[in-house]
Amino acid sequence: MSTPAGHPPQPFHHGPPPGGPWGEPVLPPVTRRIPEDQPFVVRPNVAKRGLLMMGVALVLILPIACCAGLGVVNSADPQLRSQSVVGLLAVVGCLLALIALPLGIQLWLIGSGGPVLALGPAGLWIRTRPTRGQAIWLPWEGVAQISRRRWSLEKMLVVTPRDARALRHLGAFTALDGAALNAFYGSGLVATLNFADRPEAEILAAVAHYSAGRCQLT
Repeated sequence: MSTPAGHPPQPFHHGPPPGGPWGEPVLPPVTRRIPEDQPFVVRPNVAKRGLLMMGVALVLILPIACCAGLGVVNSADPQLRSQSVVGLLAVVGCLLALIALPLGIQLWLIGSGGPVLALGPAGLWIRTRPTRGQAIWLPWEGVAQISRRRWSLEKMLVVTPRDARALRHLGAFTALDGAALNAFYGSGLVATLNFADRPEAEILAAVAHYSAGRCQLT
């Protein structure tokens, strides 16, 4: 279920609807991509993340290349040495290709999915999967807590819904991604802070401004 851009969806009801205590909650809207016309939009910074991934790849490859290079330099046979240099360059090139291909696909998925977070007076949009554009809308009253978490090199804005049943209609693959994110951050709804197109302080200030005390910030 999606909502036209610029028109906030209907609020998520926490308590049981009229008709009895066992009524089901109204599930919040889900869209294939966060609308771009929201008051405050956060997009992924693919270039910054790509530089980090390249650095990690070089850290993994350089020790192997250095050890192999020392063996080539210590070789007494000049002909064997030249052949070893060619072989070493080929091996390093293959390793770079093997690492760069999946990293490139991941960066493309992250960048092509559109914004990772959008804020407005009525609520927020946030991606439900790190490398997909699917997003869910929650009213501020439907958010129990928004916190800042860090794991390894990643700093995340973590959104915890007031009712966990709000996420049950997002699909099996989202549930798998959400389980991993829950293990690291405590919630499956996260948005990057240090690999975004806006400074972390600006994002946190916008969250405080638009939430206006309607949910806990930690």
